[in-house]
Amino acid sequence: MAASLPFFSISEIGASIRSKKLSPVELTESHLRRIASLQRKLNAFVHLDADGARAQARAVENAVSHGQPLGPLYGVPLTVKSCIDVAGWPCPAGSLLRQGYVPRADAPLVARLKAAGAILLGNTNTPEFLMAYETNNLLSGRTSNPWDLECSSGGSSGGEAAAIASGCSMGGVGSDGGGSIRVPAHFCGICGLKPTPGRIPSTGHFPSGAGAFGWIGVVGPMARTIADVRTLFEVTAGPDVGDAHSAPVPLRSCTENELRGMRIGTLESAALGNATSETRAAVDCAAKLLSDRGFVVEPLELLGLDRVLELWWFFFGHVIAHLLNASLAGQESQLSPMLREYLSNATSPEPLSLDQFLQACVERDVLREKILRQMANAHILLSPVSSAPAFRHGEGSYQAGTGYLDTMRFSQWLNLAGFPGASVPIGFSNEGLPIGVQIIGRPFEEELILAVAEALEQSRGPWPAPPATGM
Repeated sequence: MAASLPFFSISEIGASIRSKKLSPVELTESHLRRIASLQRKLNAFVHLDADGARAQARAVENAVSHGQPLGPLYGVPLTVKSCIDVAGWPCPAGSLLRQGYVPRADAPLVARLKAAGAILLGNTNTPEFLMAYETNNLLSGRTSNPWDLECSSGGSSGGEAAAIASGCSMGGVGSDGGGSIRVPAHFCGICGLKPTPGRIPSTGHFPSGAGAFGWIGVVGPMARTIADVRTLFEVTAGPDVGDAHSAPVPLRSCTENELRGMRIGTLESAALGNATSETRAAVDCAAKLLSDRGFVVEPLELLGLDRVLELWWFFFGHVIAHLLNASLAGQESQLSPMLREYLSNATSPEPLSLDQFLQACVERDVLREKILRQMANAHILLSPVSSAPAFRHGEGSYQAGTGYLDTMRFSQWLNLAGFPGASVPIGFSNEGLPIGVQIIGRPFEEELILAVAEALEQSRGPWPAPPATGM
């Protein structure tokens, strides 16, 4: 049983701990052993707090033995992306320039995980400043995909996805400014939720979401099942004074019985480009599985996504590059090749003006309204997460024609519009790499997305462990 513990669900583990069938200390030690055996292969972790995890496990075990009330995550070993503040842990966001930064306080979402009883094992690898879809940097190196060590785990939450998929962690938190939760989840065969901006506070995240960027970048849960994603979402959701986009939206239940007969659209848009035949087959499979459960699934074309994607790149590319160039001046020699490539492609050839920025902000809101109106009769959409499964190390880039602005369009438009979306693994490529499907919803309707995603997951059936983990 000890060998299979890392692949149990959060609910299974919680029930076993409450009934005293499983020791939190034993569970933590099994994860630490697994990390020790796989870290050299995967390089998912930046910082491992083994002593802290053991101390937390002993405290949980003591609480169980004394019959104290237990939170929903009591004894569950989790991880956190290394751009989110955990008090006393280095938080480098993949950069030599931040290697000495150690926060003194927990980000609100981290405090909520701890209050719910989670055992935090460590934090996980990212590309430098999170600006790539492959996890590699000069500080801690590259992270490999548990399904094929020659392939990328994705980015920017690639370390988190690899840790969870391989059974080194039962779940955790990533962040997403253009697919950075959903794409690594898709590459590594796990689930991830990009929530509506403000639904989970991004306070304590680097880069900051303050100002006009809080509706582009968000933090969100990642786990091996949608039920586990939901548990993490319910623990971390809620307003916080440090996040200007916070909204006091209460959690609600949404059962599948309430959804029967609901219309779901399979997203069509010429602006999104072409996905591989295997990727399209996964979306078709998801549509068929949901149709068989009583959902009404039919194509839905969204107009205007070409301009949405242009605006996303204006903010994520030109504006952020402008800010980074100013703050990194004179330190270029310490930047990773991947960040330098981003800056080279994202820097606008012409100076940015205030009028451009303000007009883009207004147009973003107008486009968001148009998309919502087109979704009036189909509150959920199905689409690919990206155009293909995981690529081999070093094959991702911002180059025109074959790079991220072509292959990741299916995910990027949600960040400009501020829509929530989840990734669920559905099938495999001919090479044995996972293929996820994206479930997209309207703002603040995460519970609806999760209900549909769980129905899809149940129809799909059990999901195997990656072969590169030795399970």
